[in-house]
Amino acid sequence: MQLSNKILIGLVLGVIVGLFIGPEGVGFAKKWIAPIGTLFINLIKMIIVPLVFASLIVGACSLGDVRKLGRIGGKTISYYLVTTAFAVTIGIIIALVMDPGEGLKLPTNAVYKGKEAPAIMDVLINIIPTSPVKALMDANMLQIIAFALFLGVGITLVGPKAKPVEAFFDGLAEVTYKVVGIIMEVAPYGVFALILPVVAANGPKVLIPLAKVIGAVYIGCIIHLAITYTTALKVLGDMSPAKFFKGILPAQMIAFSTCSSSATLPVTMKNTQENLGVSKEVSSFVLPLGATINMDGTAIYQGAAALFVAQVYGIDLSISQMLVIVLTGTLASIGTAGVPGAGLIMLTLVLQAVGLPLEGIALIAGIDRILDMARTTLNITGDAVCAVFIQSSENKRAQSTPSVSA
Repeated sequence: MQLSNKILIGLVLGVIVGLFIGPEGVGFAKKWIAPIGTLFINLIKMIIVPLVFASLIVGACSLGDVRKLGRIGGKTISYYLVTTAFAVTIGIIIALVMDPGEGLKLPTNAVYKGKEAPAIMDVLINIIPTSPVKALMDANMLQIIAFALFLGVGITLVGPKAKPVEAFFDGLAEVTYKVVGIIMEVAPYGVFALILPVVAANGPKVLIPLAKVIGAVYIGCIIHLAITYTTALKVLGDMSPAKFFKGILPAQMIAFSTCSSSATLPVTMKNTQENLGVSKEVSSFVLPLGATINMDGTAIYQGAAALFVAQVYGIDLSISQMLVIVLTGTLASIGTAGVPGAGLIMLTLVLQAVGLPLEGIALIAGIDRILDMARTTLNITGDAVCAVFIQSSENKRAQSTPSVSA
C-alpha cells in the first residue's frame, strides 16, 4: 500500500476514533495519544536543518560550472524563481479570500503566538547570516538557505579541489533522505495521534475546513495556470496557449495520476520536443533542472496551507511574515523537490520560519495525495512553459545574430 494511502487511513481512523470518544475522552487522548504525535513532530524538527542544508548545497553543485551556465541557465533559473514567488503569493491570496480555517479555532500554546516579524527591509537584510553556525543552531531557515546556496556555488567554482567537500554533502544529503523515508513510514501513526485529540475536542466541524483547503489549492493552481502560464506563453514563448496545452496534455495526465515529476519527466521531454518544437538541447537542460528546483504547484500549497494553519490557530500574520512565507517557499523549492515527502517537509519548513504550530500539518497530511495531484501537474506544466520560453528566446537570438561568412 502506498504511503499516502496509509497516511489517509491514519487520518480517517483518527477522525473516527475522535468522534467516537468525543469530549469525554479528550483527557485520555491528550495524556496517552497526543504524545505519539509530539514524537512525530520532534522527528520532523530533528531532520529539517540537515536535510535542507545538505540538499540545497547538492542542488547548487549539480548545476555544473556556474561560469558556463550562461544566458540559458540564468534565464531558466530566474524564470523558475519568479514564477514560484508568484505561486506562493497566489496561494496566500486565495487562502485570505476563501478563509478555509473559518469556524475552526484551535487553542495553542503561548510559544506559538507567532514570531514578532521585523520590517520588510530587515527581513531582506537578515537573509544573509553574520554567523552561519548560529543560523544552523537557531534553525533560521532563510539564513540557512542563503548560506547553503553560496556554499554550493563556491564548491562549484573551486572545481576538482572541492570534490571531497561536495562528496561529503552529497553523502549527507542521501543520509537525510533515508532518514526522511524512515520518518514518513511512521507518519500514519503520527497523523492519527495528532488529529484524534483535535477531533475529539471539536467534533465534525473540523472536517469542513479540509474541503476548503482542497478547493483553495485547486483554484490557486487553475489561476496560476490561466494567468501566469498563459501570459508567459503569449509574451515570452510566442505560442498559442491552445497549442501548448494540447501538446503537453499527455504529460499532465501522467503527472496527475502518478504525483511524480521525476516519473513524468521522460513524457514531458517527449511532448515538448515532438509537440511544442523545443530542441533536445534546451529540453534536456531546462526540464531536468525544473524537476529539481521548479515547484509552482507545491508553492501554492505552501502559501495556502500556511495561512490555513494560522487561521485555525487564530494567529494573525503580518505583511512581513507573509513575505517570509513567500521567500522561504521560493528559496526552499531549489533543493527539496526530489525528497520523499517533500510537500510535508517544505510545509514544516515554512511553518517554522514564521513560528506557526507544526501540529497544523496533521490537519492536511491526510489529504496530501489529493493536493499532490494538482500541484505535480502544475509543476511539470511550468517546466514545459519555461522550455518553450527558452526555445523562443534562443530562436530570436539566432535570427538577430548575423552569420559570419567564411
